[in-house]
Amino acid sequence: MAIGKKWESEKTDFKDAVTGVQMSRLTTYKCNHNHLYFTNPGWYDNGKKLIICGDRDNRTNLLSLDLDSYEITQVTDLPEYPLPFEHCLHISCVDGVRNMAYLVCGRDFLAVDLHTFMTRKLWTLPEGYMKHVLSCSQDSDYLYTSIYEDLSDLFPIDIERGYIGFKEIFEHHPLSKIIRIRTDGTGAESIWEEHNWIGHVNVAPHNADKITFCHEGPWNLIDHRIWGMDVLSGKIWKIHPSEPDETIGHEYWYEDSEHIGYHGARQDGRSYLGKIGFDNTGKQEAAFSNATGHIHSLDQSLIVGDGGIQGSRFVSLWKWDGQEYIGPKALCEHCSSSKTQREHVHPRLTPDGKSVLFTSDRSGYGSVYLAQIPEFETLPDLGDVL
Repeated sequence: MAIGKKWESEKTDFKDAVTGVQMSRLTTYKCNHNHLYFTNPGWYDNGKKLIICGDRDNRTNLLSLDLDSYEITQVTDLPEYPLPFEHCLHISCVDGVRNMAYLVCGRDFLAVDLHTFMTRKLWTLPEGYMKHVLSCSQDSDYLYTSIYEDLSDLFPIDIERGYIGFKEIFEHHPLSKIIRIRTDGTGAESIWEEHNWIGHVNVAPHNADKITFCHEGPWNLIDHRIWGMDVLSGKIWKIHPSEPDETIGHEYWYEDSEHIGYHGARQDGRSYLGKIGFDNTGKQEAAFSNATGHIHSLDQSLIVGDGGIQGSRFVSLWKWDGQEYIGPKALCEHCSSSKTQREHVHPRLTPDGKSVLFTSDRSGYGSVYLAQIPEFETLPDLGDVL
């Protein structure tokens, strides 16, 4: 494969068999594709292009999808690495203002100019550590991530396929560090360290001085899930101090860079959708029926969910009416196996809030899909189509 190689549009349009919603499958090449992790927007060039991941020609690389012509262009040309350092390109992130992508290849953290495709090395993962999801705000001088002790000599680890070693890593309380990497390549620094498994460092979309991170592990066993950090002062605090009988997770930033969305459940089976301010003010939670896994929204008004690994086969929507969430409504079937991280549905709203981007292997291969959002009231209730 070669950087800059192009493929003609593979876009195919159809209507969802259950809901009638207008759908587009954006990748049909016979290999696996997926979009970036749900907390990491992949749009750039003023929203005209989207970064996705693909396995074309038996190599995993970042690809650019033109959202006008739907032409696909190869962005990287990466060598292959064995476990535990094989490519996990869905953890990459995109600065859509500066039109830069950041990824990990082996131990090297790289920056790619999405106009010229020139690649620069920013930092190298130290020996004895494993990588986690990358995050950056828009138009930022910094890239953030967490790293943690490599325990693969103690027990098998393959988080990407079946969470092998997930509970064991948590139980070992590995030394973990939050790393801030300068995007000009002039260095990196550890800004927080502790003997808990740190994951999912998320930077506010428009403020690189505000980050959240989590204590990773089984939600019912960790001490606390969501943590906040003011990078300028170094202050750390619990976001959403939890009650003993509840678990929360899948946190993400609202576009306002002030509020955080999440979902949770209590031991009696009640589930809820919630939002809270970065400073722990303004908490609002609303009960909902049915299951969900990953959720996403731009604000409080409309939330999309994926049904969860053990949940439904539908992408679902909830609408805020000022007091509670109406729904869930079924937007479309995803029917994904979710057998690996790359086949997780990871739905997220497009920047204009008019469509949902998601991944599914319903065709036999992981593919990237867009589902248009019609009037909420026209959609069937999820419970009526399960």
